[in-house]
Amino acid sequence: MTMDFPSPGRTTGTGTLAFLAATDAEALIARCPGVARLLPEMADALERQTATAPGLLFDLAPLTDDERLLLSEILGEGEVAATVALPDGVVAEIVESVFAGLWRVRFLGADNAILADYAEVSAVPQAVRRAAAMTLPRLDLGALPQGVMNAPAVLAEIADRAGHYKFGAANHVVSLTLMPMLPEDLDLLVDRLGTGPVKIVSRGYGSCRIQATAIHNVWSVQFFNAMDAILLDTIEIGDVPAAAQAAVEDFRDSAVRLREIGEAYFR
Repeated sequence: MTMDFPSPGRTTGTGTLAFLAATDAEALIARCPGVARLLPEMADALERQTATAPGLLFDLAPLTDDERLLLSEILGEGEVAATVALPDGVVAEIVESVFAGLWRVRFLGADNAILADYAEVSAVPQAVRRAAAMTLPRLDLGALPQGVMNAPAVLAEIADRAGHYKFGAANHVVSLTLMPMLPEDLDLLVDRLGTGPVKIVSRGYGSCRIQATAIHNVWSVQFFNAMDAILLDTIEIGDVPAAAQAAVEDFRDSAVRLREIGEAYFR
């Protein structure tokens, strides 16, 4: 599937510290008591969050412009970004911060106006799961055309696995790269699986592009090299693919680093 994917930023934790240490940042920090309050609350959330628990949200709307600017500089942009299409033309723009498991989420209306702006501590933001749940409940195989080779068997496997998947179970991976697939096979897969409302790109595992299909619990996951040539083309059946999720150890590490920043610059 050829899609336009969001681009994660390349801001690093070192860049965050360099900004906070700058002379002109000191005055900005002094004007931002809201950020001083939020940082330990976010660190607490990261310390207690689990991989399967609902997201813990921090509304950024009450912050001043200076406070939002400062918080954006502290959070930076990490290795995962996503766009989520929701009903009525609403789009969620999602960027993981440099603190894995801490995300910045903005909802934009059809006129591009900001409807909501918050930070979320979660394995993957709730907006991703909600949108993915709006897909079709099952894959209808229907009549299959002539001239295809492996697509019918792949579709049958996907339909069976997706229909029996239970949340918390391991994802099942079908590697299209390792199968002899005709162009007609790939065309049939794209046609029958369709395109869903979630697009994710992650650079934590090389370059990985994840597209929700139109079928519930079915994802297209592709890995690319530095020249943007595809290395591995897979279908995952199950939860949001692991390449886009934060793990428990990510939460704990991020909690330590965020708390160190709060204690060093906001006390």
